[in-house]
Amino acid sequence: MNIQYEEDVNALIKRRHEELEELKKMGVVPYAYEFDINQYSKNIKDNYEEYEGKDVKIAGRLMAIRKMGKASFAQIQDDKGRIQIYLRKDEIGDQYQAFKLMDIGDIVGVEGFVFKTRTGEISVHSKSLKLLAKSLRPIPIAKEVIDEKGNKKIYDQFADKELRYRQRYVDLIVNRDVKDVFIKRSKIITGLRSFLDAKGLVEVETPILQPLYGGAAARPFETYHNALEMKLYLRIADELYLKRLIVGGFDGVYEISKDFRNEGMDKTHNPEFTMMELYVAYKDYNWMMEFVEEMIASVTKSVFGTTKFNIEGQEIDFGEKWNRISMIDQLRKETGIDVLSASEDDLIKALEDKNVDLTGGESKGKLIDELFSATVEPRIVSPTFVIDYPVELSPLAKKHRSKEGLVERFEGYVLGREICNAFSELNDPIDQLSRFEQQARFKSEGDEEAHEIDRDFIRALEYGMPPTAGLGVGIDRLVMLLTNQPSIRDVILFPQMRKES
Repeated sequence: MNIQYEEDVNALIKRRHEELEELKKMGVVPYAYEFDINQYSKNIKDNYEEYEGKDVKIAGRLMAIRKMGKASFAQIQDDKGRIQIYLRKDEIGDQYQAFKLMDIGDIVGVEGFVFKTRTGEISVHSKSLKLLAKSLRPIPIAKEVIDEKGNKKIYDQFADKELRYRQRYVDLIVNRDVKDVFIKRSKIITGLRSFLDAKGLVEVETPILQPLYGGAAARPFETYHNALEMKLYLRIADELYLKRLIVGGFDGVYEISKDFRNEGMDKTHNPEFTMMELYVAYKDYNWMMEFVEEMIASVTKSVFGTTKFNIEGQEIDFGEKWNRISMIDQLRKETGIDVLSASEDDLIKALEDKNVDLTGGESKGKLIDELFSATVEPRIVSPTFVIDYPVELSPLAKKHRSKEGLVERFEGYVLGREICNAFSELNDPIDQLSRFEQQARFKSEGDEEAHEIDRDFIRALEYGMPPTAGLGVGIDRLVMLLTNQPSIRDVILFPQMRKES
């Protein structure tokens, strides 16, 4: 932000404070307690014939003002859109004088009747105007100018990404399409919840603060409980607690929750994110693939009215059957390497050839995953299930019933983005303990994301868990995909940011 701009803004703020004092001297209460609205702009516009000549009470933020001598116009923005208001000095008296001291950004309540101006614009003819909140900071309103060649230029647009994320409240005011994204996000979550409820799954809540983190390969956030005198972790996944409920006799459970991972940030990662996990007894990953196809098709149809989307210039149809490809076979096609029999040195060399940075200490499974991310992921366009992963990568998945060295696992990808992860869940406590012990060795060798040994979970499995299919869906990534947003920060209202300087 340049010095001249800061000086201009400070001058505007100073002027608004002066106007605030003038309004108080006039007896105007600048911050009201309530205003009884009975209509919204969109409903008035959509049903003009019904409301023409009728009195309405609306409220919103002043977004454009044309002040004249004895009559003025303004645009107010409410929760549903914008509408013009018309004010006359001889009709509202002292309120008109107060209006002269109002600015773009002020929130007002208007009582009046609906009419059309000479130009045909649906408006509200004000019979009463009440200041509800005085805005002391200028709102960056974009101005559109058409040059001599007919090109449209936009000035003073609130477009700086970091400012938009940091000051989401301003972003929502001036960039109306942003609000639409978050309304769709809410509807997507509601659609998922409705689908799962209709299928008979029970929504549950599990601990956010956990004595032992698990359920994923990730570094946790740590905290400390003074009364218990013990270290606790913010959960990285819900999996192990939800599977304890399957042990306890629930046949189907799900949770939509915040998870936390102490990891880097990029276009698809935020340290605080939303997951949906579900577990269904007596099913396997083959059943879960069909369940995911049905679920995503149902949600897209209910929220968007279609299963067909144009995303990043690609036509995607969630109403069709998803592709199925083997992780190992696809890696062999892309790289010529049989990753199951390849040595760690072979995998490291292949990754170095792809200019992939390694930190050192990666397990073989981690190297295979990195190679997949570098070679196969970017080529996936249509909805695709990548199936059958190496056992080293999946300490909580059941061994493949016919393929040595693999587990029954799939991840769902669209346009190179992973949106879900699922297993035939491991329910053999002896095998599970062996996998945990292997993970502990990886951790001791430098893999900071390796799984901890959760002995209480082993104890739960020893009581017996039925065959189970499990699924995790990254809500943020799913919303990114369906709303065609380029970054996870575009679908999180208040994403994590560096400290403001």
